[in-house]
Amino acid sequence: MADSLVIVESPAKAKTIGKYLGSKYIVKASLGHVRDLPKSQFGVEIENDFEPKYITIRGKGSILKELKDARKKVKHVYLAADPDREGEAIAWHLAHYLDLDETATCRVVFNEITKQAVKDAFKTPRAINMDLVNAQQARRILDRLVGYKISPLLWKKVKKGLSAGRVQSVAVKLIIDRENEIDAFIPEEYWSITAKLNFSGVPFEAKFHSLVKNKLELKNEETVKQVLASMGKDAFSVIEVKERERLRNPAPPFITSSLQQEAARKLGFRAAKTMSVAQQLYEGVELGKEGTVGLITYMRTDSTRISPVAQEETKQFITDKYGAEFNPEQPRIYVRKNSNAQDAHEAIRPTSSLRTPEELKSFMSRDQFRLYKLIWERYIASQMASAILDTLTVDLQAGEAIFRANGSKIKFAGFMKVYVEGNDDDTVEEHKFLPPLTKGDATTTDSIEPKQHFTQPPPRYTEARLVRELEEQGIGRPSTYAPTLEVIQKRGYVVIEDKKFIPSELGELINQLMEEFFPEILDVEFTASLEGNLDFVEDGSRDWVKVLGEFYETFEKRLEVAEEEMKEIELEDEISDELCDKCGKHLVYKLGRFGKFLACSGFPDCRNTKPIIKDIGVTCPKCESGKVVERRSKKGRIFYGCDHYPECDYVSWDKPTAKPCPQCDTRLVEKRNKSGVRLLCTSCSYTEEMPEEGEHETDD
Repeated sequence: MADSLVIVESPAKAKTIGKYLGSKYIVKASLGHVRDLPKSQFGVEIENDFEPKYITIRGKGSILKELKDARKKVKHVYLAADPDREGEAIAWHLAHYLDLDETATCRVVFNEITKQAVKDAFKTPRAINMDLVNAQQARRILDRLVGYKISPLLWKKVKKGLSAGRVQSVAVKLIIDRENEIDAFIPEEYWSITAKLNFSGVPFEAKFHSLVKNKLELKNEETVKQVLASMGKDAFSVIEVKERERLRNPAPPFITSSLQQEAARKLGFRAAKTMSVAQQLYEGVELGKEGTVGLITYMRTDSTRISPVAQEETKQFITDKYGAEFNPEQPRIYVRKNSNAQDAHEAIRPTSSLRTPEELKSFMSRDQFRLYKLIWERYIASQMASAILDTLTVDLQAGEAIFRANGSKIKFAGFMKVYVEGNDDDTVEEHKFLPPLTKGDATTTDSIEPKQHFTQPPPRYTEARLVRELEEQGIGRPSTYAPTLEVIQKRGYVVIEDKKFIPSELGELINQLMEEFFPEILDVEFTASLEGNLDFVEDGSRDWVKVLGEFYETFEKRLEVAEEEMKEIELEDEISDELCDKCGKHLVYKLGRFGKFLACSGFPDCRNTKPIIKDIGVTCPKCESGKVVERRSKKGRIFYGCDHYPECDYVSWDKPTAKPCPQCDTRLVEKRNKSGVRLLCTSCSYTEEMPEEGEHETDD
């Protein structure tokens, strides 16, 4: 007979924990929050110390009744929501509804859902931590103050359906600021000279470094010609060789933001998808006879700490799998540079190093396997020895010109045997091999290649770059990044093209209004300091009501000014030249979640819409009469198809070109990967480099 009720958030988590606890425990799920501020009203009594008015969330009545009925049948109730502010708040709301004493030992937390961790947690239950609850309440009320005070103002002055938020407004501002940087950027010309050389049958490259008597920047073609003239017909000879050994250390184990960034780089996952799949791995996956097992530790964390027990298991695994030399002399301890880190949990790691991705692959979905493999490899690598690289720098002289060749090779792989961290530039580190050159060696010259380049503007934000920027600036917390990125797209403030954020006209308009009337909301330092105050509330060093009061004192004055001085703005739809094929009226440009589309100006009488078709200037390789146009799938992904569809069903995820394959005459397509863009054939193995935009070569 069960004598205890355990309440968690999700059925999957309930199933896993129920298996570990046995028949004396009833485990049920609340399906997240059960109480919240009302959607239909403000719900905060500002004059009464910001007292929140909580109501039962619509649809949760039957769940709460089930929990209350179960409560009557047991002696003890344990609240086992997730181990963070949000989870603490869920536990507090449940305690209130079930008439539990919040000072009693009813709260159970665990960082991983494994049998040992769960059993240990139930040996040491604690009271609900009201500092954590108040930090969550303060954040919720701050967001309500901003959202429910500014949004109606925007509805009245601009149009309905708009919203403003503390973190989302800063995120949009960062995207707009970057776009302004790009618009203001003035490209500068520069050149490079690459010598393709050969020594003892081994080809290698060297790039122009300087002249013998002075350093020289290759700013224009005239300078390049001077360098080429100074070389004459002389052969290249080695004048200096530098060898050194370099250590490369592993990246720390994942925290929430770094997981979102790396999953975007290496797996192409959106932040929301990363967190959804990680939640599944945390709550448990069915592993055949072993049953349901939580595979990773809690995924909302800003700590890089690892428990000594986990490190000891990992050390033995590394020794058995790779050899004792792959373990560092001392267990690695990672200290975060960000002083705002909470360090409340461990880093994101597998619950057991022994559960390798390959062994579990058959039990997981493709997305689960790919994310688990990423987490497992990153963690194992983080606990391994440093890699040792032998680097070689060779200077060669031809006439008055000095060229430099750099190369390296892996002397000891260390952590690189398992995993190497990605980067936002999608470049892959190459270990270029150089022949065994010594001072005085002469090389043969295959070619000298001068090329023109232009400096590039700063890149637009991808999800990974934006998450990193928000984290570095101290904006938001682990749980806020994914929903923030979703909201700014849903509201139409930004669109994504080629996986990069571009601000919309609406986003720029709202940003201008916010900068004029609510500058503090968009101020990065102000928002970061507010996050810091919430952290102080969490650790008990600041009172949450005072934090809200300090914010509202200025905010209230800003609202009064905005109500009086903000002018009404009428947003007019841009009219296109196209006519509606259903009613004959002009189509207008509308902004949706995945960018612009065309809609009938006769709405709501006519609801006809159609995508904006972009001609890429290539004839269809299948029917040879239609044109290839750019389209978007229902999920917003770009693909290419024939404009004679459905008569011609040609489609391609890769952008087709007009260039034929020199081997089989099939049209080449542009293939994007981490190292850039290449032209390849879909029928044979032919591939070639994609020339740089603006690239130009001179005659030798």
